[in-house]
Amino acid sequence: MNATTQTHAPAQTQALPRTFADMGLNPALLQALASENYTIPTPIQAQSIPDVMTGRDLLGIAQTGTGKTAAFALPILHRLAANRVAPLPRTTRCLVLSPTRELASQIAESFKTYGKHLGFRVAVIFGGVKYGGQERALNQGLDILVAAPGRLLDHIQQKNLDLSATEIFVLDEADQMLDLGFIKPIRQIVSRIPAKRQNLFFSATMPGEIGKLAAELLKDPKRVQVTPQATTVQRIKQSIVWVEQGRKRALLTEMFSDPGYTRCLVFTKTKHGADKVAAYLEAGGVEAGAIHGNKSQPQRERTLEAFKKGKLRVLVATDIAARGIDVDGVSHVVNFELPYVPEAYVHRIGRTARAGADGTAISFVAGDEMKLLKDIEKVTRQKIPAIDRRNDKALGALDAAISAAGVGKKATLPEREDRPARDRDGEARGNRNRRGPKPGGAGAGGRGPGRSPDRPHYNPMAGDRPEGSAPAPVSQMKRRRRRPGQKPATGTAS
Repeated sequence: MNATTQTHAPAQTQALPRTFADMGLNPALLQALASENYTIPTPIQAQSIPDVMTGRDLLGIAQTGTGKTAAFALPILHRLAANRVAPLPRTTRCLVLSPTRELASQIAESFKTYGKHLGFRVAVIFGGVKYGGQERALNQGLDILVAAPGRLLDHIQQKNLDLSATEIFVLDEADQMLDLGFIKPIRQIVSRIPAKRQNLFFSATMPGEIGKLAAELLKDPKRVQVTPQATTVQRIKQSIVWVEQGRKRALLTEMFSDPGYTRCLVFTKTKHGADKVAAYLEAGGVEAGAIHGNKSQPQRERTLEAFKKGKLRVLVATDIAARGIDVDGVSHVVNFELPYVPEAYVHRIGRTARAGADGTAISFVAGDEMKLLKDIEKVTRQKIPAIDRRNDKALGALDAAISAAGVGKKATLPEREDRPARDRDGEARGNRNRRGPKPGGAGAGGRGPGRSPDRPHYNPMAGDRPEGSAPAPVSQMKRRRRRPGQKPATGTAS
């Protein structure tokens, strides 16, 4: 049966619960919710939690910010508490797959917050950090494991984890998993979980491949769709500014002279671009930080925490790094560059106007981004109002003054119009892959071994690689650049 088309008549007649107490949740969960001042469920929570509590599969079509984490975390905790079983070493009763580090950390934190009176073992694993702590957590046995697919497969391959006792499987942000090339690894992981299990499947959009995956995984699911596919939040005031590519940073600097821009997210297409924009703003006296895949996990966590506490006024991010960011009080989202995928625009601007608040989304659009804008307006089914700042003398003077001061000399090289290659953690690689794959099946830019289109990129230096792939030889992992006339170093590479 096709999971994406099934409907259920009883849902039309059954009244939805008005409070969490009406759902019959475990008293320990209600106590935790009360301490967080959560009493009224969101639409996706009201529609999902009662069915998930009974063990039914779920297909949830919802964007980030709708409360979907609690929609699966609360009933999962309720079910595990109703049937307490001590997990065996190297097993987990519940597995949640997430596409990014930030989102995985956020989900794990939600489980800990809601389940703080239940005493369950919760752990999160992803790439970019050392294996030791993750191995120790897996050795103890877990009630709930939140993981990114790449590092999870590594632990399975090293026999640190056995999924044969997993009772509940959650796939979050399935459309983002598709974009990152994780569909094949997901199928490898699912093949190791018992067929008799509960499946919870969440996606903001339902492209064909995701619909096919949902049909494979789900059995007689409850379908919940809380927002129309690829529509934007009504409370967000959207606008675009036509401006030359080389003057975008001057426009951004001018914008932040307005104190009304209190807590702002700025999106760029590449990691290098995010760093340059953040540095440019910092030099102009605006407290800014960048978050992306090249930052270490502690760096990312410190920057995000500073943004949450108001120590940073601006957070500059790439799409993948921002996927798990859930920060209240974001006043503005600025698209410094338009995304290649129109659905990403919906995710970006959804970071503002949360919890009933209003918000503003502004997009800087250069002449070579016309097609990207048309795609966005087609998907969102609306014409976004625009103002024209091209050939603006004030911006030209500001840009000249900043350039004369030596800040942010000349913008990045022109971006490719096709979709960028992606790193192992899903970030756009940017300019260093401009030449494309070398002959003979090598990966993008000739770095690392060849790969199929559905296999995610990986970082051989971090040892984070999909199951069955060999690490790059040391000679590829670390090459020292020699000065003219310098002799090669002797001995073996280290």
